Amino acid sequence: MTPAKALAVCAPPPYWEEARKHLMKRDRVMKRLIPQFGDVCLQTRGDAFVTLARSIVGQQISVKAAQTVWDRFVVLPKKFSAANVLKLKVDDMRAAGLSARKVEYLVDLALHFVNRTSPVTVWETMDDEAIIAELTGIRGIGRWTAEMFLIFHMLRPNVLPLDDVGLLNGISRSYFSGDVVSRSDAREVAAAWAPYCSVATWYIWRSLDPLPVAY
Repeated sequence: MTPAKALAVCAPPPYWEEARKHLMKRDRVMKRLIPQFGDVCLQTRGDAFVTLARSIVGQQISVKAAQTVWDRFVVLPKKFSAANVLKLKVDDMRAAGLSARKVEYLVDLALHFVNRTSPVTVWETMDDEAIIAELTGIRGIGRWTAEMFLIFHMLRPNVLPLDDVGLLNGISRSYFSGDVVSRSDAREVAAAWAPYCSVATWYIWRSLDPLPVAY
């Protein structure tokens, strides 16, 4: 079974088809890679707090372990929301498998959402760097997590997460015959991807693991 047949077809972001055409025209690797995955595409979970909370839960542990902890954590409140997370007992959160540090991070994240004076929809009017600046002001959220949020929740088309190990490994395999690549090397490769670096990054991830991970 090909990777494309193994995955569910999704409703693409509005720029997806134009991005595919641009990347296949501009980049020899993308020309080979993109057709392997048919109509599968980037998807969003649709909830900003959930996306960021999941990213915190998954920090520095395996995907499988993160899913196990998340499954225990998400059912603690009757409805998973920032306000309800603030009502949880620390002992119950720890019992779900969260470290003391991650409990602190999740509480700070929930406080940010509850106390935010402007609605989350305001993010739609902000540029990428402004959103990154706001998010990295929250404990437990670094630039990589903010960039994942831009890609997977905001569906921003031109994010290049140079701190992502998977992206660097994929570029190494596909463009440099497995040689170690620097951030500078990756940025040079990605010059041909703009203004669709998010899409190219997604396909590079698929070259390493055909099954998409959603945040």
